[in-house]
Formats: sequence, C-alpha cells, structure tokens
Amino acid sequence: MEKEQSQNNPKNISEKEEEVKTSSEQKLENSEPDELAGDGSSQNPSEETKEEEKSPEEKILELEDKLARTFAEMENQRRRFEKEKEDAYEYGGFTFAKEALNLIDNLERSKQILSNDESIKNSESLKKTLEHFDIINKDLISIFSKNNIKPIESLNKKLDPNFHQAMIEIEDDEKEPGTIIQEIQKGFTIKDRLLRPSLVGVAKKRLDKTKKDEENKDNLKEK
Repeated sequence: MEKEQSQNNPKNISEKEEEVKTSSEQKLENSEPDELAGDGSSQNPSEETKEEEKSPEEKILELEDKLARTFAEMENQRRRFEKEKEDAYEYGGFTFAKEALNLIDNLERSKQILSNDESIKNSESLKKTLEHFDIINKDLISIFSKNNIKPIESLNKKLDPNFHQAMIEIEDDEKEPGTIIQEIQKGFTIKDRLLRPSLVGVAKKRLDKTKKDEENKDNLKEK
C-alpha cells in the first residue's frame, strides 16, 4: 500500500516528467549537429555554385562575344548618325522647297486668268504682263535648279508612277495609251528625291461609235 501511494503521489509524477523532459532535450541537443551535417545527400549552396562556375576559357569567350556585340551596336549607331546628319544637310530645306513651289503655281494661275480675260485679251498690256511673268518664272526655276530642285519632264513621256500622277484620261488615237499629253501641275525633284509628283492627263484609245452602241445595248439587256 505504501508503495502504491508513493507511486501515485503528484510530486513523484512531476519529478518523473521533468526527468523525461531533460533527457529528451539532451537527445535533441546531441542530435542537432548530426542532422545539420546530414548524411552527405544534401550539398552546401556554396558547393553548388562552385560546380556551376564556368571555366576561364568559357568566361573569356563570353566576354569576347559581348565585346563584339557592343562594338557592332556602336558601329550601327555611328552609321545611323552619319546618315541622319547627311540627310539633314542634303534635304534640310525639303519642306521649305515644297512650300516655295506655290509661287510657281500662283504665277501660272495668274497667267491663265489674265489670258482668258476678254477685256484685255490681245492687248499690249497683257503681252507685257505675261512676258514679265515668264521672266519671273524662269528666275524662280533657275534659283531652284541651283539648289538641286528641278522640274520633271512630263509631256510626251510614258506615265511613271514614281514621278507622275494621272488625273484624267483623254481620248487620242495618235498617241499610245499611257502617254502624257497634258500637264495639269508641274512636278519637281530635289536631288534624287521626289518633291512632288506631276499631275497629268494621259492618252487612251478612242472607241468606235459602233462599239459604244453595242456596249450600250448589252448593258440595257443585262438590266
């Protein structure tokens, strides 16, 4: 009976629990270094980086490739800069030249208006005025030519989409189809670039009356 009471005594139980705790803590302390060290299956991060490090030869090749790419990019930028500088020097007045062409257009319109005015038609004053307009026009063309701004020759030339813009078609059996027979507005180039296209009228073959009548009949039947 005394043994049973001593075993069931709360003091004895608490002492036993403390002994169990201290023993388990000692086991953990003893086992932590071993667990951290591991059994060799897990590698240290520094060891992994060492394995991933490239050899000196590979590093040299990589640096050479980066240098080559950098020099190539610098060369491309230099060429672009030189091209932009050249274009700015050669074509810097492109917009001004295009606006200045309005002077020639206005002179040509003034000539046409005066020539069609019945009140002064065939008069000496009109002839002198038109002569002065021609002189001014020639002076402007000369100034433009000195600055590499030249008119496009259009009449009796084949239509070239790079320099001409067809506005109308005119029936003409004497000229080959696509030949320019009317110049509505003169075009100009600045050096090797188009400043503005020539507005022109091109020739087309005249249709026979019989063909026209047949086409009209066919259209009526279809309707």
